[in-house]
Amino acid sequence: MTLSRRLIMAASAAAIGIAGLVSSAQAAWQPRKPVEFIIMAGKGGGADQIARLLQGLIQEQGLSPRPFIPLNKPGGSGAEALQYLKSKEGDNHTVMVTLNSFYTTPLIQEGLGIDITEFTPIGLMAIDTFLLWVNSESDITDLEGYVSAVKAAGKEWKVGGTGSGQEDSILTAMMEAEFDYDVTYIPFPGGGTVAKNLIGKHIDSTVNNPAEQMEFFRAGKSRPIVQFTEERLDAFADVPTARELGHDIVYFMQRSVNGPPGMDPEAVAWYQNVFKTLFESEKWQDFCISDGLTCAEWVGGDDLAAFHAKQLAAHKKLIDAVGAAAITGE
Repeated sequence: MTLSRRLIMAASAAAIGIAGLVSSAQAAWQPRKPVEFIIMAGKGGGADQIARLLQGLIQEQGLSPRPFIPLNKPGGSGAEALQYLKSKEGDNHTVMVTLNSFYTTPLIQEGLGIDITEFTPIGLMAIDTFLLWVNSESDITDLEGYVSAVKAAGKEWKVGGTGSGQEDSILTAMMEAEFDYDVTYIPFPGGGTVAKNLIGKHIDSTVNNPAEQMEFFRAGKSRPIVQFTEERLDAFADVPTARELGHDIVYFMQRSVNGPPGMDPEAVAWYQNVFKTLFESEKWQDFCISDGLTCAEWVGGDDLAAFHAKQLAAHKKLIDAVGAAAITGE
């Protein structure tokens, strides 16, 4: 073999090797710095608990070379978080755990200029649920007794919830319409704070997610009256659904992970793989069962985008039916 041919072959091999390395590097995208893990709610609530559990599992299972750093941005019923995520366009190192204010806040606060279809859908981690709770020292033990007590108290009855124009206030407005009563709705920055205020008797009832009340429920300090689910949850097998009692009130909370607009496809694929791995893990599925969440099927990418579009339309219809003023208290 001539020297020139050897040089050509060597150069070709080097070029192929370099191309392979570039291709491999593109396919194996990983975070190069800590990932901002935005939570559009306050500390102690369901979204916060889920985000911090996910963060811990990512670290425990060694799924990321860089840590995920939880950052709570509850301001403006999640408006702060939505605007922050929008400002991170093209950033591959920011993702956010969302709840239903992902839909309701842009609908109610039109001036935000937020279009959620511009965000990058990564994965649906769970469907969370709502129950009606009272302090365990209350004489109320069923829905009929609850409605009677609220009607007798009128506006003196205080219902605590997370923010205004968010999930808790929507469900509270749905109950007001169904049972023809009016309450005083008191907004708090997070579900954990709501739960503590119920136990401290600063409010009379709440529609907390199970995870937010679970600690107090297991300690015998709070009592679930009714579930707003299609079927009874295994974690609350003795608690009837509103439908069982003749009231068609069903409402749930989505817990999904989404990124800013314009993320690189390689980064999106990496995040989807990480969160799908977590979703399918035994620890996550066990958590879902014990804390009353539904985690039956992984939904990611385009399927999650379609899910968001459907839920956005459903929430617009719900807000139109109940009235934004009833939800925000204005």
